[in-house]
Amino acid sequence: MDSYLLIVLGGAALAGFVQGLAGFAFALASLSIWAWAVDPALAAPMAVFGSLVGQLVTLPIVGRHFNLRGMLPFIAGGVLGVPIGIVLLSVLDPQGFKLALGIFMLIYCPIMLLVPAGFKIDIGGNWSNGIAGWLGGIFGGLGGLSGPIPTLWCTLKGMDKDSQRGVMQGFNIAMHVTTMIGYFIAGSIITGETWRHFGLIAMALVIPALVGAMLFRRLDTRAFRRVVLLLLFASGMVLTSSTAPALFS
Repeated sequence: MDSYLLIVLGGAALAGFVQGLAGFAFALASLSIWAWAVDPALAAPMAVFGSLVGQLVTLPIVGRHFNLRGMLPFIAGGVLGVPIGIVLLSVLDPQGFKLALGIFMLIYCPIMLLVPAGFKIDIGGNWSNGIAGWLGGIFGGLGGLSGPIPTLWCTLKGMDKDSQRGVMQGFNIAMHVTTMIGYFIAGSIITGETWRHFGLIAMALVIPALVGAMLFRRLDTRAFRRVVLLLLFASGMVLTSSTAPALFS
């Protein structure tokens, strides 16, 4: 097996496990590995496709927590945000956006790990959930990063792990489907080479994603909250370290 194929399959497998466990972060985990060899223009649709497949294959395990009423404001905002992200992907360098998100998570997550476990905010309602979804949609269009901001918001609102998973899994599926449709409409993003990579990703991620989802069921809310915040902090480190050198050079 050559090194390129190992990087593609290994990134998909690791990201599948992380997403199965936390309900998000496929793109962040996979891109941290794919960045060593995969063309960025190819990696973005790969990350979105892998995120979608990972969400779908874990539905039999975690889908019973779906909360349609709770996820609708996030989805409504996200659907409006995805086209903006796709446009930005084609006209702007997304590195600055990713760097800003990475720095934010590096500051926010350690603070949230230090505050009492029962801390939460009660301000805002559906409108604030919609804004969180809108921001998630923009970053989803930029490269499958729809999960971090809405997940941070759900954590700040003090949702238990099942409620958060019930909202975020449905939201992420909707965002990835919307983004894939946008990529197809754009025309030049999905190519024959992209389809070949899609097959490799689907093959590599299914079993790790299911294992991660089964482990999710064994965590209590407090442990799940720590896992999510640590993963977000790690994601912030990946985003910052991978984008800052390219941006400032």
